[in-house]
Amino acid sequence: MTTQSSVEQFLSEKTFALAGASRSGKKFGNTVVKELTKKGYELLLVHPEASEIEGLKCYSGLSELPDGVGGLVLIVPPEQTERITPEAAAAGIRRIWMQQGSESPRAVEFCRENGIDVIHGECILMYAQPTGFHKFHRWIWSLFGKLPEEQA
Repeated sequence: MTTQSSVEQFLSEKTFALAGASRSGKKFGNTVVKELTKKGYELLLVHPEASEIEGLKCYSGLSELPDGVGGLVLIVPPEQTERITPEAAAAGIRRIWMQQGSESPRAVEFCRENGIDVIHGECILMYAQPTGFHKFHRWIWSLFGKLPEEQA
């Protein structure tokens, strides 16, 4: 279960790796890149083929990332998440946010078994200083008791 403490610890980091932005600029991952960048986070994009997306340098794999990555945001299909989580562990990444639709029970269990703090089934934009629609969305969730346990 996602807790407020896990969310706060994840968002206290200022540098994230992110897998799931597209070269076309039309995927939700690109929206997350734009929004988190506006909020002051440094993003290191991971893409196996692109050299740059949204004006940011891309790394072809997690092993190529510089030191200082505070967490990994995954906005990819579950089967890719299952492939990426062991790479994250090997790269020393200890926090992973699996955006809604990216998680799989197998990947979540891998994280838990390997001491990786994992957040799943939540939208990062609802927690990273929410504004606009996500602020409203968060309020609706609070009415229905869907926020992490410390926030309810």
